[in-house]
Amino acid sequence: MDEPDQSFEAEPAEGDGARRRWKQDPEAVRADILGAARALFAQKGYSGARIEEIAARTACSKRMIYYYFGDKEGLWRAVLAEAYRRTREAEEALDLQGLPPAEALRRLAEFTFENHAARRDFIRLVMIENVHEGAHMPQADEMAGQNVSILRLLGDIYDRGLAAGIFRPGLTPLELHWQISALSYFNVANQATFSRIFGEALFTPDGQARLKRQVGEALLRFVLRPEAAARELDG
Repeated sequence: MDEPDQSFEAEPAEGDGARRRWKQDPEAVRADILGAARALFAQKGYSGARIEEIAARTACSKRMIYYYFGDKEGLWRAVLAEAYRRTREAEEALDLQGLPPAEALRRLAEFTFENHAARRDFIRLVMIENVHEGAHMPQADEMAGQNVSILRLLGDIYDRGLAAGIFRPGLTPLELHWQISALSYFNVANQATFSRIFGEALFTPDGQARLKRQVGEALLRFVLRPEAAARELDG
């Protein structure tokens, strides 16, 4: 059962040290709470994590957490929004505009595979929210606005590939984003069951490197015109 709403509008009643920190660097306090909440939510899920446990991992009390985020659902929404924001920022930092379109698309696909594997908390949070049928997601307009950067990035790469005559027409940035996410998500989301059935070979460093290359190549074979694929991949 979810914890009751215990939101407060007044300044949180903390000790002198915590109150000074709250006033001097509220963003750092908020970041500490989000970091502790992200780890605990990823470990125990939305239903299993307790505000008391999150408070115990920070210098904050439950009252201060409620002051910043309103209630448990508000904190969960903020954790999800921050997780997506960090992913989008990492993608934007790749600086792919200077690369030829086929190389840029491969690099983005391989980076997504690497980033998902390195940020397992993000994948677990997404898995947990899917268990809840997306019921706790931040507002649709907030998430769409925050995540539009990946569609803009893919749109630029795809348009350049079309202009160069190497990408096949009829695709959309959203479809490409779905393909990349699907290829990268399974690697983390299903590792426990897949490795129990088939062994750990694909989850060693060598196995992961091979899969990463295959993800980039699979996406290019899907997007490139046949004659371009022969040049870019088989030549």
